[in-house]
Amino acid sequence: MEFGPFVNSILILDLEGKRVASKFYSDERTTNEERRAFEKTVFTMTHMKDARTEADVTMHRDEIIVFKFIEDLHFYVTGGEEENEILLATVLEAVLGAIYILLKKKVNKMAALIHLDLVLLCIDEAVDGGIIVDTDAKSIARKVTGVSLDPAAEEQTMGEALKSARGQVMKAISGFSGLI
Repeated sequence: MEFGPFVNSILILDLEGKRVASKFYSDERTTNEERRAFEKTVFTMTHMKDARTEADVTMHRDEIIVFKFIEDLHFYVTGGEEENEILLATVLEAVLGAIYILLKKKVNKMAALIHLDLVLLCIDEAVDGGIIVDTDAKSIARKVTGVSLDPAAEEQTMGEALKSARGQVMKAISGFSGLI
C-alpha cells in the first residue's frame, strides 16, 4: 500500500547512456542486469530529444519518465503511470537545483563523479525509499552540507563560504581575547 506520490527511480546517465548514478525504489527491477537494460531503454528513447532548457516527459510501458539534459549528463525521474508528471518534474528540478548549488554551477560528468557523494546525498534528501520528502533545492543542499546557505553564500563556492565563515569565527574569537 502506497501513501502519496511514489518515485520508481532517479537516474543520471552520461552521453553514451552509461550510469553515473542511480537509485531504484520499486520492486520491479531487482537485478543489476534489469536496471542496466532499463537505463539503456530510457536513454535510447530520449537521447535525441532536446531537453536542455526544460524538462520533457515521455512514457515507457506503464511508466512516466521525466528528463532533462545538462552538459554531458542526462537526468531522469520515473514514476508509475498514475503519478503526476508535474510532481515528478518538480523532484527532478529540486535534485538538479541542489546539485547545481553544491557543484558550484559546474554540472558535468567529471564534477558529478568527483562529488558523487554529494550527488547521491541530494537524491537521498529529495526521495526516501521512493517517497518524495523534499522538493526545495536550497533545503536539499542545506541538508547535504549541514551548512546554512544564505543567498550570498550560494553565489560563492562552498570552499569560499567555509573560508568566510572561518574568518568570521576568528574575528569573533580575537574580539573576545581583547576583553580578557
